[in-house]
Amino acid sequence: MAAGSLASGKCKSEIGVTDRLKTLHGLVEPVVQSLQCEVWGIEFIGQGRKSTLRVYIDSASGVGLSECEKVSRQLSAIFDVEDPIAQEYTLEVSSPGMARPLFTLEQYSKSVGCRVDIRLHSAFSGRRRYRGAVLGVEGEDVVIVCDDTEYLFPFESIDKANIIPQW
Repeated sequence: MAAGSLASGKCKSEIGVTDRLKTLHGLVEPVVQSLQCEVWGIEFIGQGRKSTLRVYIDSASGVGLSECEKVSRQLSAIFDVEDPIAQEYTLEVSSPGMARPLFTLEQYSKSVGCRVDIRLHSAFSGRRRYRGAVLGVEGEDVVIVCDDTEYLFPFESIDKANIIPQW
């Protein structure tokens, strides 16, 4: 059992974002898979007229510029027809890189022992940001150790998380 835990909850605006990401994932995944890659994650950053749809792709053989270009061209064609985003946006296709963001519980499970930087939707124990090592996943919760204390964070409470590259 972890020393600290945080109750899970979503506000209505987060639910709308989640629904949009699920819809986008449904359009993106078949295209990416047809090009022998996998969808690592999707981010939609809505900033008025400068919104960005960022699609992270990965592959067992690695991802280079040519894979990103192919996926970008295919997604652009699909999005021109399907028009899943009503506002103007920029499409970016990228590999997750060394400081890869974590989007799923499975990715946390595969990252046991890695150091991560986690930002929560709301503060827990007076802070929103935690840096520590992933100890594992328990049900729908992510367990990390930070400053010699174990924390159990419901997956839904995590706003953003990235692997901290070790040099």
